[in-house]
Amino acid sequence: MKILAVDYGDARTGLAACDRTEFLASPIGVIHDYGFDSTIQKVAAAVEEYAAEMVVVGYPRNMNGSVGERAEKCQLFADRLQLLVSVPVRLWDERGTTVSAIGYMNETNTRGKKRKETVDAVAATIILENYLAYRRNNPEQA
Repeated sequence: MKILAVDYGDARTGLAACDRTEFLASPIGVIHDYGFDSTIQKVAAAVEEYAAEMVVVGYPRNMNGSVGERAEKCQLFADRLQLLVSVPVRLWDERGTTVSAIGYMNETNTRGKKRKETVDAVAATIILENYLAYRRNNPEQA
């Protein structure tokens, strides 16, 4: 199944997609947009463009598991996106993905403007990789 992952942000929203075999997750870009509704429209267009059969939206719970303001905004994003697309939209716990993405960027010595341009797509890729690992390990629940 082709799955699109979204790392929603107020200014930059990272996107990643996997192949139909759910083996390879790859970053596909960053949407630069400060508008909540216009970002949702652009993600819905990406769902069509990449023929995604599911969307996974990062859900940034607090480290203690509680739901904060950011997670509530991502929930609203997912709910509004679901109204525009005909495929399922799921939330996926993304705690620590941005920190992991920054770690990968450090390892590859990606700095400056290039880092700022790609960190959100890398975070979306990590969200998707984590979700795909869950699907492989829990096929009855996926």
